[in-house]
This record gives sequence, C-alpha cells and structure tokens, in this order.
Amino acid sequence: MAIQEKELFEALSSSRILTSMITPAVLISACGTLIFSTSARLGRIFDRVTVMKGEVEAVLQGKISYPKERMLNLKGQIELQKRRAVLIQKAMAALYTATVLFVASSLAIGVNLAYGNPEQAWIATMLALAGGLFLFAASVLLLYESRFNLRFVTRTINFIEFLEEKAFSQENEKQPPPK
Repeated sequence: MAIQEKELFEALSSSRILTSMITPAVLISACGTLIFSTSARLGRIFDRVTVMKGEVEAVLQGKISYPKERMLNLKGQIELQKRRAVLIQKAMAALYTATVLFVASSLAIGVNLAYGNPEQAWIATMLALAGGLFLFAASVLLLYESRFNLRFVTRTINFIEFLEEKAFSQENEKQPPPK
C-alpha cells in the first residue's frame, strides 16, 4: 500500500472525524425539531382560518347573531392569522437554511479532516456560525409570532365574553321584574 493511501486510510478511520461532526449533527437535530413544531403551528393557523371562513359564510347567510360585531372581530382575527403565517414561513425558511448550513459544516469538517489542512478549518466554522445565525433568526421570528398567537387568543376570549354578556342581558330582559 502506498504511503499516501495509508495516510488517507488512517485519516478516514480516525475518530476525530466523527467527534468533530457530532456538534453540527446535534444542531441539525434541533433544527429538525423546530421545523416539525413550526409546521404544526402553520397547520393550526390553516385550521383556524378554515373555521373563521365558515363563520364568515354563516354571517353572510344570516345564520349567526351579532353580524356586525362578528365581522369586525373576524376581520381582525384573519389579519392576525395572515401575519402569523408570514412569520412562520420566514422562520421555516431560516430553519431550513440553518439545517443546510449545519449539514454543509458537518461535511466540511469531514472533508477537511480527511483531505484538507488546518488552514482550511475556518470554512466549517464559518458554515456552522452562519447556521447558528439562521437558527437564532428563526427563534426570534417564532418568539415574535407567539405574541400574535397570544393576541389571537385574547381577542377570541374577549369576543366570547361579549357574547356571554349579550346572552346574560337577553336572559334578564325575558324575566319578569320582581314584585
């Protein structure tokens, strides 16, 4: 076996390659988890919008009480869902980009350890740092999106309370006054 082939075999069988590639793999796994949960959030937005569409149709058909108040509430809620969907799409794009960069970093580590030299180690580091920045950006977007979700929940609760007050006042109007 030639000396160059022997060095290559030793470099490829070294545990340094695998241990160096572990950190990006953990970050890839973190991105995957966030992608999964973010996709679920987008699915919930779609479900909510579908329910609101049904409410709008019911208002237009005259099947639901307080049509003006409902339409005003629904308009605000739909606008919130639009904003949330845009934020989630941007977060998912950042998460996919981070995943690509972490995979590229892991591959760069392996290639550099097998074939490269220490002077090229910065490439893998820069790829990993760029991935970290995209992961950070995605986290910020998801944090911001969660505030819109809280706003949606609060507005829904406020509208339910409005309906409860109307139902209570109608119930009191139907009862005869005490003697």
